[in-house]
Amino acid sequence: MSDSITAWLAEHDIREVRVEGTNLEGSFIGKFVSPAKFLSGLTTGFAFADVAFGLDMSNNPQFGFAMPDWRGDLLDIYLHVDTDTLVEWSPGRASVIGDFRKPDGEPISACPRAALRRMTQDLSGLGYEVKSAVEIEATLFEESIYEARSKGYRDLTPLGGTAGSCYHLAKSADWSEYMRAVVDRLVEVGIPWEAYNDEAAAGQIEFNISPSDPVSTADHWARTRQIMRETAFAMGRSVTFMAKYSNEYGQASHLNVSLERNGHNAFYAEDGPSPVMDEFIGGVMATLVPATSFALPMITSYRRLVDLDGPPTTATWGIANKSAAVRAVVGHQKQARIEYRTPGSDSNVYLVLAVILAGGIAGLKNKIAAPAPFQDMAWCLPEGVQRLPDTLSKAIAALKEDTLLADVLGQDLVDYWVGTREWEWLQFHTGGGEPDVGVTQWESDRYFELP
Repeated sequence: MSDSITAWLAEHDIREVRVEGTNLEGSFIGKFVSPAKFLSGLTTGFAFADVAFGLDMSNNPQFGFAMPDWRGDLLDIYLHVDTDTLVEWSPGRASVIGDFRKPDGEPISACPRAALRRMTQDLSGLGYEVKSAVEIEATLFEESIYEARSKGYRDLTPLGGTAGSCYHLAKSADWSEYMRAVVDRLVEVGIPWEAYNDEAAAGQIEFNISPSDPVSTADHWARTRQIMRETAFAMGRSVTFMAKYSNEYGQASHLNVSLERNGHNAFYAEDGPSPVMDEFIGGVMATLVPATSFALPMITSYRRLVDLDGPPTTATWGIANKSAAVRAVVGHQKQARIEYRTPGSDSNVYLVLAVILAGGIAGLKNKIAAPAPFQDMAWCLPEGVQRLPDTLSKAIAALKEDTLLADVLGQDLVDYWVGTREWEWLQFHTGGGEPDVGVTQWESDRYFELP
């Protein structure tokens, strides 16, 4: 293999390789290495200090919870690249994605890509192939990132005009120029896409990435967001994936999932959800409330949960019901799937996909029947219908009480995630944040550019 990669590097005149991974917060992290260093690291991996998974988004070390065996006093962990993801990113530069492992080669428990790969393999062991797709939402601004920083990420000008009507086509040319530039980059690096459109808020867009296997879907998500940022920087614009950057509408990362067996959609049945879909939904619904912590990972994530604004606010599922947290699409041999509507645009798609699959695995293995589908509008409901956790601390508490997800995902991952979320809560409440005054300056400074 190294000979063919050596030839590929020479053929494309590659002078540096960006080795990449994703941390728990969903930030794309990595380092640049020479071609010679890249070739030498194909078997050994590339060393990163363990604080790559131990620093918050203000670059402060996270404390106050138990450290797993791969964490210590700046121990090395190793990024092992997946050469199937090797692409020419730009002239002279290649890009490749990998998983983080311990020195002995075992995946670290907190590696989101490794967790997703493991859930995909577990479903393969049950006889299923997973198909998934992601919808990426972001908001674009006329100001450059430097201007945005100087203004504290406040009072920015939406790119394309101030109209906030969903599917609005009368956008100014600058919006179209940016989107065309992004599409050109996606095509250049081989990321399949299906559609994009104006979303609900001014300057907001939705990008639909084509269905693929879960790991590829998450890889495409990470690279698409990187392309959107790089394109914005190059064109003197800025972009954010904050779940809610202002009092405008929030932003989501809806995820679509289906299972196939022997080339056929296992979720399809003529008269509605198949038995496989029913049990998968049963597990997803049994874990929906504790999974909220992964789907809504930041302080700002919960500011989206406003009835009638689009995001789900209740622990409900329904057939063709976009007001519910889980929408089932039935009656189509190719399109039968579930749409998981809780995640914010600030969520880590590797992790959330892993959590969705873990819930589905729990449902299939334990034959958990889905509750009755919700047939009404799932917003503005009276007491009696369970609501999703609407704060970071409530979601943490729900995850701590759960056992189903930990049984499938692994207790180490869940415990470490809980510790990082408790740290995030502490930083907000000791750093000057005020929970009831709208999006704070603390949130803008922390989340506008990351994750």
